[in-house]
Amino acid sequence: TTSKDDKKTTTTTTTPPRLTTTGQLGSVMEESSRVAMAHVRSLLATTSSSLSLDDREIHVHVPEGATPKDGPSAGVTIATALVSLASQKPVNNDLAMTGELSLNGRVLPVGGIKEKVIAARRAGVHTIVLPDDNRRDLDELPDYLKTDLTFHFAATFHDVLHVAFAGDHAFLDDLRPSLLPPQ
Repeated sequence: TTSKDDKKTTTTTTTPPRLTTTGQLGSVMEESSRVAMAHVRSLLATTSSSLSLDDREIHVHVPEGATPKDGPSAGVTIATALVSLASQKPVNNDLAMTGELSLNGRVLPVGGIKEKVIAARRAGVHTIVLPDDNRRDLDELPDYLKTDLTFHFAATFHDVLHVAFAGDHAFLDDLRPSLLPPQ
């Protein structure tokens, strides 16, 4: 295109990322994947960083196992993986998380907290992020299941990111949308 002053201007267009899901995902988990993608794209668009998932093809695969996976519990986990992909920054490796993610970044409660804590313990994980509204479920667990584990509670996706990328304050500051106050 040309402007009034006959100066050439160029426009760059980006293509939204393409999300493919395969494996043992039910319809609810597929929806959680789409919500995670939408929220992370929105988050990245409102930050001071130049991070983006646009023009990428992203494949989420849940391997076949004895139990098909269906439910919203992986929302925060998928979203965290997408932030890690966009930033090329690894997530803390001693971490398990669960929680449904809303389109506006709220972390919603999920079921099966006892089973998820047991699975994290068996996997040798010592830090677990749970939805803030699941505090009561954790309080009801026997102490022996909670021993030597550190729990963090998340009301928003930013709460999850502060645990997943703990210690990287500059990165976390860049990810804070301009409309939110600093934590």
